[in-house]
Amino acid sequence: MDPIALQVLVGGLRAACDEMGATLIRSAYSANIKERHDCSTALFDVAGELVMQAEHIPVHLGSMPDAVAAVLGEEQRPGLAWILNDPYRGGTHLPDITLISPVFADGELLGFAASRAHHADVGGPTPGSMPAFSKTLEEEGVVIPPTAATEEALEQLAARMRLPRQRLADLRAQQAANRIGELRLSELRERLGTATLREGMAEILRYTERRTRAALARLPDGTYEAEDVLEADWDGRERDLRLRLAATIDGDALRLDFNGTDEQVEGNLNCPLSVTKSAAFFAVRVLTDPEAPPSAGAHRPIEVTAPPGSLLNARFPAAVAAGNVETSSRVADIVIAALSQARPGPAQGQGTMNNLTLAGDGFTYYETLGGGQGACPDGDGPSAIHVAMSNTLNTPTEALETEFPLRVRELSVRRGSGGGGAHRGGHGIVREIEALAPVQFTLIAERRRHAPRGREGGANGARGRNLLNGEELPSKAAGSLAPGDRLRIETPGGGGHSEV
Repeated sequence: MDPIALQVLVGGLRAACDEMGATLIRSAYSANIKERHDCSTALFDVAGELVMQAEHIPVHLGSMPDAVAAVLGEEQRPGLAWILNDPYRGGTHLPDITLISPVFADGELLGFAASRAHHADVGGPTPGSMPAFSKTLEEEGVVIPPTAATEEALEQLAARMRLPRQRLADLRAQQAANRIGELRLSELRERLGTATLREGMAEILRYTERRTRAALARLPDGTYEAEDVLEADWDGRERDLRLRLAATIDGDALRLDFNGTDEQVEGNLNCPLSVTKSAAFFAVRVLTDPEAPPSAGAHRPIEVTAPPGSLLNARFPAAVAAGNVETSSRVADIVIAALSQARPGPAQGQGTMNNLTLAGDGFTYYETLGGGQGACPDGDGPSAIHVAMSNTLNTPTEALETEFPLRVRELSVRRGSGGGGAHRGGHGIVREIEALAPVQFTLIAERRRHAPRGREGGANGARGRNLLNGEELPSKAAGSLAPGDRLRIETPGGGGHSEV
């Protein structure tokens, strides 16, 4: 395909995905979507391959092709979308609901528009559907297998969740986003013709694959190993879960083998394989060719394997609420650590999303918190920011205090938390919230006992801390806040790079 025509098509598809995302964010009800932008949008070809995505949430997007694959065998009809959140059918964790819409033109299937958003609640025994101590999937909320998203089905699903009108409002926003994707893909087809559009989508995948293979081929062949731990701090005990990786570069191909990783546990740090792949794809992309079009072509040179029944390839009905947010962050860490032996790479960042869920009379609220990121060989790490598998925003104080019975006592940069070195790690943040009414909370975090590591002689970043009225909490915690109680979260800093 003519290179200029290809780049024009890349721009058109990316603009469509960005517009889908803007529509979803501006139409949504919940603060988690409209303020924090915890959502993602993408376009797929008729084979279910991701052709283009907005630059949203890596853990959403790398696993979304498995969600589309889960509905490919169903009968596709104009106007009939599909909904799912099952982590073992291409989902991530239950609050992330995916809506997939087939796109037709003159009765012919052109592809799919898809959106995924983290909903403030999807039922289950814990408000907010992010329990700290769940042991099975059914304890985490309503499990939605691939289901036709009819009006009746959406009403029935929302009725099983808290605040069903709010849940429906966010699902309507996803429908609007998908409709934009359908319209823009149809417009491109009218301008270019069906054959040219199909060839262009196929060429985007091939082009991205070529660029990724070229970047891998520039790295020295060999097997590079890395390992790290997760903090399984529940039942009053502190213990570590080990993740291991052997990354083998062979010419223009890469094999990521997680053999040796611990078995799945009776907690919720387990990952379905789709989430493991998502984190691995993200880490490879940032260290190879991050400027290539964000498509599944970048996944083609990469093979990801993990033992069935392990933390990174869990079997149903294992709980996965924290696997999507915390274990995925550690997968990205160890892939970057392994590949940084083949090329210069960064120190470790905060490696956690610091997940906080608050719920009370008539509300549920969820947020992740930014922190310090690792320094690079040629620069300091950024401070107080969401990157890696999250890539969301902090909820503005004004929005939080206006909508919920909460007062933000402090939101600041955690000065001095970044690791020292020739290049300093980024600083974390401090967020202290006071309850103005009775509130239940759950907290799922990492890097409370194990600090983010520095690189090439740089110092480690500071560990994170959770405090309730000044008393320290473990990395995973749940409880109640009475009016006047204060929950304080100090997020980790990033590791430094190189000796001074």
